[in-house]
Amino acid sequence: KNAFEVSGSETTRRSGVTHTRQPKCGNGLGSLQLCSSCWLFAHTSSLHGIAHIFTYERGCIKRCLWLLVFLGSLAFLFFVCVDRIQFYLEYPHVTKVDEVATPVMAFPAVTFCNLNAFRFSRVTRNDLYHAGELLALLNQRYEIRDIHLVEESVLESLKVKADFHNFKPRPFNMREFYDRTGHDIKDMLLSCHFHGTECRAEDFKVVFTRYGKCYTFNAAEDGRPPLNYTKGGMGNGLELMLDIQQDEYLPIWGETDETSFEAGIKVQIHSQEEPSFIDQLGFGVAPGFQTFVSCQEQRLIYLPPPWGDCKVTAMDSDFFDSYSITACRIDCETRYLVDNCNCRMVHMPGDAPYCTPELYKECADPALDFLVEKDNDYCVCETPCNMTRYSKELSFVKIPSKASAKYLAKKYNKSEQYIKDNILVLDIFFEALNYETIEQKKAYEVAGLLGDIGGHMGLFIGASILTILELFDYLYEVRHPGASANVMTLEQQITLKGNISHRNSGGNPISHFSLLGKCQFGEYGHKVLNTLVNLILLTKCEESTQLKRQDLNLTC
Repeated sequence: KNAFEVSGSETTRRSGVTHTRQPKCGNGLGSLQLCSSCWLFAHTSSLHGIAHIFTYERGCIKRCLWLLVFLGSLAFLFFVCVDRIQFYLEYPHVTKVDEVATPVMAFPAVTFCNLNAFRFSRVTRNDLYHAGELLALLNQRYEIRDIHLVEESVLESLKVKADFHNFKPRPFNMREFYDRTGHDIKDMLLSCHFHGTECRAEDFKVVFTRYGKCYTFNAAEDGRPPLNYTKGGMGNGLELMLDIQQDEYLPIWGETDETSFEAGIKVQIHSQEEPSFIDQLGFGVAPGFQTFVSCQEQRLIYLPPPWGDCKVTAMDSDFFDSYSITACRIDCETRYLVDNCNCRMVHMPGDAPYCTPELYKECADPALDFLVEKDNDYCVCETPCNMTRYSKELSFVKIPSKASAKYLAKKYNKSEQYIKDNILVLDIFFEALNYETIEQKKAYEVAGLLGDIGGHMGLFIGASILTILELFDYLYEVRHPGASANVMTLEQQITLKGNISHRNSGGNPISHFSLLGKCQFGEYGHKVLNTLVNLILLTKCEESTQLKRQDLNLTC
């Protein structure tokens, strides 16, 4: 091959004479250096396609086609990269669901409340004087309202309690009123078994909710660890037989937030770390039925922003240490009532004074109802990043049966009708010793973004991260030509130009080129030197000049 192929020139042979058509590089030294460095980068870079563009062995049409193909591939690459970056900035996530088996599991806390907050037999004359209007038993004149709706047995007792002639009222406290008149666990609990072991009333902790005095089993407080269970299935959880005491229910002659039309209990299954929020999250259990509750623990893990919206900061509360939606809601409701009514309800934490019955009726109940039902902007509680909940499946059977009604009536010294109207059985158990994890995971991370961009770079233009480094290195050398030993300095170019002038005047240029040979520049510098020598020779010499291969032998 002709030696001029090293410089990218086009050569033809006619009658044994080599004719060379030089590239359009201009006559200045800067133009020569830029042209040669572009050609050298195109032929030594790992970037595909540009070597076919910067070559003079092909015709102009072929080089233009290669240029169009390269630019089209570059455009497709840009489009795909923009699409991948936009997808990454959407911060997508996926949800992974898994079941994990374990030999031992912690039993949750179980809170239940009688739907009747006050026992009628425990309401005193002083209670009726202060709270009779709140309970819809008296009107504003302290008289019995709707006497025609009152049963005879209740009316006689109520007349005695509502006789305020020569009555001197005593101080009244709503917390003490709820505690004293609420249903007692010792009277309600007929039978209790956990994991085959008998449990007692002392195993239940008193808590106050909006339903009044309630009880929590397995609260795990005062340094006691939560109870564990090692076997799933019915009979291995908590089984309660309760008497709801309907004969103690307050007579209902009006609708208030403190009275209930239903009979039964409200139940909530929750973790020990979160307080009970039974009026919003509980489920009902009716008398005359045995209710089976099959549970499964679910552990939820959410992603923080920007992939998700869970709360990552600590809870700013004076009442609760750990964050949960329930704790956030109770905290918000407490602050709302204290700000608007200057008091708190019995079930709310803090040290603010308890609301009086008048404030309950005029301020606290309306404000809390408004907050729960309508004002969604004031109490905005974010989802915690880690939380535990319990899925439930309920089924029912009737109790007592005709065969057992007489036995239960004799056992508890009650009538058969009383057993049918007041007795219920609650059986809470877990199907198996496993829990379900529901975890949000990032669907597209930085590694995936770089992998997609790198894969498409290799597909469309055959580039990699090293190719980008090559490009930056080339641009740096073009901008700072003296910063690298592999690029000819201006003095070397001037020397080379002088040698070319000496060659044109009939001298021998080879002796001058020996100063710029392979020994001085190394292998890569030798390639640059070869290219520059050929380009300058082709620029300065006329086309008719005949050059032989041995004239360009630059070996040391």
